[in-house]
Amino acid sequence: MHAPLCGSVCDSGALVPVDEAIRHLLDQAPPPPPVQRIALDLALARVLASDVLCPMNLPAWDNSAMDGYAVRAADVPAAGGALALSGRIAAGDGPGEPLQTGQAVRIFTGAPLPPGADTVVPQESCRVEGGRVWLPAVNRGDHVRKEGEERRQGDCLLKAGMRLRAQELGLLAGAGVAKVEVFRPLQVGLLSSGDELREPGETLAPGQIYNSNRHTLAALLRGWGFEVHDFGVMPDQLQASRQALRLAAAECDVLLTSGGVSVGEEDHLKQAIAALGNIDLWRLAIQPGKPLAFGDVEGKPWIGLPGNPSAALITALIVVRPFLFRAQGVGDVQPVPLRVPAGFDWLKRNRRRQYLRARLMTDVTGHLCVELHPQQSSAMLTAACWADGLAVVECEAQVHKHEPVMYLPFAGLMH
Repeated sequence: MHAPLCGSVCDSGALVPVDEAIRHLLDQAPPPPPVQRIALDLALARVLASDVLCPMNLPAWDNSAMDGYAVRAADVPAAGGALALSGRIAAGDGPGEPLQTGQAVRIFTGAPLPPGADTVVPQESCRVEGGRVWLPAVNRGDHVRKEGEERRQGDCLLKAGMRLRAQELGLLAGAGVAKVEVFRPLQVGLLSSGDELREPGETLAPGQIYNSNRHTLAALLRGWGFEVHDFGVMPDQLQASRQALRLAAAECDVLLTSGGVSVGEEDHLKQAIAALGNIDLWRLAIQPGKPLAFGDVEGKPWIGLPGNPSAALITALIVVRPFLFRAQGVGDVQPVPLRVPAGFDWLKRNRRRQYLRARLMTDVTGHLCVELHPQQSSAMLTAACWADGLAVVECEAQVHKHEPVMYLPFAGLMH
C-alpha cells in the first residue's frame, strides 16, 4: 500500500525529521470517504466535497447599513442643510417609490434603498424639525451596502476541502443554500495495546495502570469531527490481536493504536500488523514521542502511537492530525504557528524537535510571552492540562528569554 519512509531506519539509529514523516504520511493518505448531501444544521465541522457557487448577489440589493435617512447626496448642501421627509422604509419592506429631488426617506438597518437614493445619513447625525430633517455634509455612498459587494452570483462562495465552522454555515444560509455536499465522516478504529491496561473504575492489580490514552485519543478524534469505533484493549496474544485488527479494518477507514510500537519491545501488535499488512517502525526526531509506526492492515492505513500519555497526545496532535484531515478531504491540514517572545530560557540542546507544554502569559511589563510548565515528562498529562499550547524548540537549538519562539495553540490543534 505504501512506500517505506527510509529503509530500515530503526536499525540504523537514524531519527526521521518530523516534517519528513508528515510529508510521507500525507503522500500515503487514502482518497476521502464518499460524498453525502446534507442540511446545514447537520454540517458543522463537516468537510465540503465540492465548491459552492453563490446563487445570488450578496447583498441582493442596495441596502442601509444604519438606522437613519436615505438621500441623494447631490441634494445635500456642502455645509449641510434640510430636506423634506417623505416616507419610511423598514427591513422587510420593499424599496418603495423613487426618491424625488430634495427629499429624504426614514430608513432602518437592512432596508432596501429607494430608487434614486445613493447615501444613508445616521440618525444620530440628524435633527428632525416638523416635516423636514436637517442633515450634515455627506459623502456619496456613505453607509450603503452595495448590491453584490460581498459576492456576485456565480462567484465561488466556499471552496472544497474546507471544514465548515459556524461562520461558513451562516454565509451559506445567507445565500439561500439549504444543503451542501460533504464527505462522510472518517471512520477511525481505536485500539489500545497492553495487558497492563484497565479502565477507570476497575480495581488495579500490581503492575496495572488505567488506560488514559483511550480517552485522550477518542476525545481528540471526536473533536476533529471523526466517528470513533472503539475496539478496546487488545490482549497480548497474537491471535487475539490479529482478530481485533481484522475486525477494525473491516469496519473502519483508518486504524489508530497506542502502545506496543517501541523498537525491540516484546509484544504481539507488530507481529499481528505484519501478518495482516505492512509495517514501518520509525524513530522520529520528536520529543516526546520518538517511537511511531505506520503501515496498513488489510489495505486500511494504520498508525501506531507510543504508549506514554503525553507522547501519545503530542504525536496525535502533530503527526496524526494532518494525516487524518487529509484522509477526510481537508485541503489545508497544517497549523500555522505563532511567534511569541519566550518567557523562559531553554539551554538543553536536543537532536529531536521538542514540543514543550506551555501557555501564553503577560510579563511584568504587560507584554505577551510563552511560559513553560516545569514538568515536561512524556508519561504525565498534568502539564498538558495546565498548558494552552506547545512551544516548539528545533533540533539542537537553544532558546533565550525574550527571543521569539514558535507557539502552537491547542485551540488550533484540537478542533
